[in-house]
Amino acid sequence: MSLQEYQRKRRFDRTPEPAPAARGARSRRPIFVVQLHHASHRHYDFRLQVGDTLKSWAVPKGPSFDPAVKRLAAEVEDHPLDYADFEGEIPKGQYGGGHVATFDRGLWTTDGDPEAQLAKGHLRFEMFGQKLRGGWHLVRTHKAARQPQWLLFKERDGYAGKQQADDLLQDVTPPPGQAPPRPARKAARKRASAHAAAGDRWARRAARLEHARAAHHRPAFRAPQLAKLYQHVPDGDDWLHEAKWDGYRLIAQIARGKVRLWSRNELEWTARAPEIVAALESLGLYDAVLDGELVAGAGRQEDFGLLQATLSGEKNATLSYVLFDVLQIDDVDLARSPQYQRKALLAEILKNPPAHLVYSSHIVGRGQEALAKAIERGLEGIICKRADAPYHAGRSDAWRKIKQRASDEFAVVGYTAPRGSRTGLGALLLAAPDTAHGWRYVGRVGTGFSNELLGSLAAKLSKSSRAKPTVFVGVDDPELRQARWVVPRLVAEVFYHGFGNQGLLRQPSLKTIRADKRATDLGDGDAPAPKESNMPATRGSKSDSAPVELTSPGRVVYPDSGISKAQVFDYYRTMARWLLPEIQGRPLSVVRCPQGAARPCFFQKHHTAGMDRVQAVALEEEGGTRADYLLVNDEAGLLELVQFNALEFHPWGARADTPDRADRIVFDLDPGPDVAWPQVVQAARLVRARLAALGLASYVRTSGGKGLHVVAPLKPTSPWAQAKAFAHAFAESMAASEPLAFVATAAKKFRKGRIFIDYLRNGRGATSVASFSLRARDGAPVAMPLRWAELGRIKGGNAYDLVSAQRRMARMKSHPWGDYARRRQDLEGVGRALAGQGKQKAGRAPRKR
Repeated sequence: MSLQEYQRKRRFDRTPEPAPAARGARSRRPIFVVQLHHASHRHYDFRLQVGDTLKSWAVPKGPSFDPAVKRLAAEVEDHPLDYADFEGEIPKGQYGGGHVATFDRGLWTTDGDPEAQLAKGHLRFEMFGQKLRGGWHLVRTHKAARQPQWLLFKERDGYAGKQQADDLLQDVTPPPGQAPPRPARKAARKRASAHAAAGDRWARRAARLEHARAAHHRPAFRAPQLAKLYQHVPDGDDWLHEAKWDGYRLIAQIARGKVRLWSRNELEWTARAPEIVAALESLGLYDAVLDGELVAGAGRQEDFGLLQATLSGEKNATLSYVLFDVLQIDDVDLARSPQYQRKALLAEILKNPPAHLVYSSHIVGRGQEALAKAIERGLEGIICKRADAPYHAGRSDAWRKIKQRASDEFAVVGYTAPRGSRTGLGALLLAAPDTAHGWRYVGRVGTGFSNELLGSLAAKLSKSSRAKPTVFVGVDDPELRQARWVVPRLVAEVFYHGFGNQGLLRQPSLKTIRADKRATDLGDGDAPAPKESNMPATRGSKSDSAPVELTSPGRVVYPDSGISKAQVFDYYRTMARWLLPEIQGRPLSVVRCPQGAARPCFFQKHHTAGMDRVQAVALEEEGGTRADYLLVNDEAGLLELVQFNALEFHPWGARADTPDRADRIVFDLDPGPDVAWPQVVQAARLVRARLAALGLASYVRTSGGKGLHVVAPLKPTSPWAQAKAFAHAFAESMAASEPLAFVATAAKKFRKGRIFIDYLRNGRGATSVASFSLRARDGAPVAMPLRWAELGRIKGGNAYDLVSAQRRMARMKSHPWGDYARRRQDLEGVGRALAGQGKQKAGRAPRKR
């Protein structure tokens, strides 16, 4: 039903009801209102905001708190949002004539799309008002009637009971001439008494903590303790390791049972999260101060946008308050008590938490395991806390954050004009705190924006913009000559890959605008330090935060096993957290199979039109020309290539910022057709032993084909000429010393009964398949990294496929290669050792006949 139907039934020159054109101020989150309507038949009007209107039902007897009682709810026409504020008399003779009074109002939420649920005939939702709280259901009946008939009933939860709507009319304005019902205060007094008793119990427990002291103030906002960014996880059992939740930090103040929520900047958020307020009130704490993070979904990086959209009213999601500290209980101040004791008390308080409250558990010691688990769950990283430390406002070494993917916060100091079809602005200009200049320009970010955000930022920033820089720039960039500058106030959180030329951010992408922070908050030691490097120019993808759209999901890609494009897409989405570190920041070639793996496929290494999420890096090719190479830095770029029918991913052995220097060497052990698998295994072990004798640690993976890859990581300081020469010499040395096992030439006539040790993948522009990549071969095999101890149990180079690879990695707590990402090895001196080793072996090699 539309607002035209609402307008058709009313004469607005005769009724005080709001006309549809009169638009009132919208709530940030969807509201509900229940009105008691004394019309020809007394009833309750039940209204839920869905979009820009109030979906409405007439409920004759009003909502019941008893889940066994199902109230009839007749669907009526939609009402304008302003109707939520309407009270008073509708004149007799007009549609709905009679007295209207507000029974209850507040916010409501549901998981997913409310319109879709209503269309299906079942809406499960929660309300957060003064009277109506907790879970409810609206279910459409199949009864034939003039108006659609629904049933409204309460969910069985902590707010269920025997009360009916008519029992709660004490504060509802009655029609003229009627006296209001007498107030009933017994229940309120009973709740207050229960809160005080619970508070006494927890206060006695809190007083037993070490260094607990008397609180000399009522519960109030406390400046939160903050974590410093570190690169490595601290060792030892002196540390607790928690998940790093991706949300908004909130301090909860409970005073005499009443809850207020505060952001880290002491802005009140109580009205923005009523479900959290209700959940905290149900704990029964009389006075308390708690610390935690407001999150949506599972609190992962990918859920942060959902949290913002829910708070702005654009989407619906369940919000949770993840609690990780308790600072005060009644008149006991716990800030000086050890961290582990505060958490133990909090765990007791949340032993049976109500909905929307979550205890943030931790691991003692075993920090690498904690980090691996966090990454496996899609979280950004972990927070490491010294177990015996007190609680201090601000940053200290006692709390450390370790992130998988670098993201930091910068001040917004200006913007560039949009180009082409883009609207609003082109890019945000960013700055970091600087001891010498106050603020230093660190680059611009132009990807990761929605169109709506572009428009709102442009409107906000243009009001106070100026032509001259407001911060120290220190770089010569023609793009900045026409830029507009603003005083640092807004904070942008940005993903990036370190700092490149002139100390500017490398490949930045907007994560979010931090509404809970100000630029002044960045001067407390959390700003990253720019480092100089020579990063070639990259061309970013278009700003679009929508998920990658998959076309032709049912098309069969692997005919032999019936695997569809949708299954390939799901595989790469599931395995992205393992695959992305293999290819991020590296020039990339892909194998594309538009007609499936059984039909002709082709290699692609250059960026092409239509790739919006895949970045490009301009690199010099032979002959001095430059070309745009594929560059993937996030899951969206990976999945876009899958949408473009990419099955295999082959990165360079160098990063895009140092394309002329190798950081890995790969030996591909490719067996001849008559070589048994145990010989391949033995050959890989022999290569490992020979590399170890030269001081090089190595790692092994199945190729997804017939053989194995042995990989040796390097410091990114080895010129390709040096790396290629070493790889060639090593392969020749292996072939010379073990001529019946190895051959170092690609010619097939020499490979009968032997294994080709392929060193040709080690050169500028050469690639090898990435770990966890599918192969365009029958059975959808996967290139799988292994622990050396596992190698003897593997039955072939194609031992893992699309299904078993996912099953294996779901069980893994960390990468099979362990410390590979941290190991840096130098080729200096290795070449001389190899030459000496070759001379020794040459004497034992058989002579040619």
